[in-house]
Amino acid sequence: MADTAALDEVLTSLTASCGRLGFVMSCDPRTGALLRTLAASKPGGRVLELGTGAGMSAAWLLDGMTADSTLLTVEHDEALVAVARRHLAHDARLRSVHGDAGELIGKLVGERFDLVFADTWAGKFDRLDETLDLLAPGALYVVDDLLPQPTWPAGHGPRVAALVDRLLGEERLTATRLNWSSGLIVATRR
Repeated sequence: MADTAALDEVLTSLTASCGRLGFVMSCDPRTGALLRTLAASKPGGRVLELGTGAGMSAAWLLDGMTADSTLLTVEHDEALVAVARRHLAHDARLRSVHGDAGELIGKLVGERFDLVFADTWAGKFDRLDETLDLLAPGALYVVDDLLPQPTWPAGHGPRVAALVDRLLGEERLTATRLNWSSGLIVATRR
């Protein structure tokens, strides 16, 4: 937990791999640092990441997690899964799934997680209720990319606004919007 030199080395290697792939949607370092802190607040926790990308946010999460924590992460893009696994597979706490996040959410019904980072459509815009049902009492739910991004598809702004309204009004959550980094909501399951 929190080996700064090791984390810096992994992040540098991941950044180089992303550059070679032309992948520009990696976790913002400020969001990553927040995820590390949130993961550290859940000793022995079960963490779920929806949307591994190339593994940048997973690296931050792993850096904050205790030795007895676990991280389940899912990504549909095979090239990105390969990058994440190449840089992170040495960590026994990590289970990396190549597949559809929405399908994985459906398979996890009845399970509980202490921290869910929804960084893809499923778990954020799709299958939200099922994802919130995966939260243990007191668990954290985090979404990012809520401020306009160059990677947003046309017409995405109203969908983001609807999600923000939904999460801030969700009875199962106590939520805070952060107009910082890429724009986040951090929520706790009541």
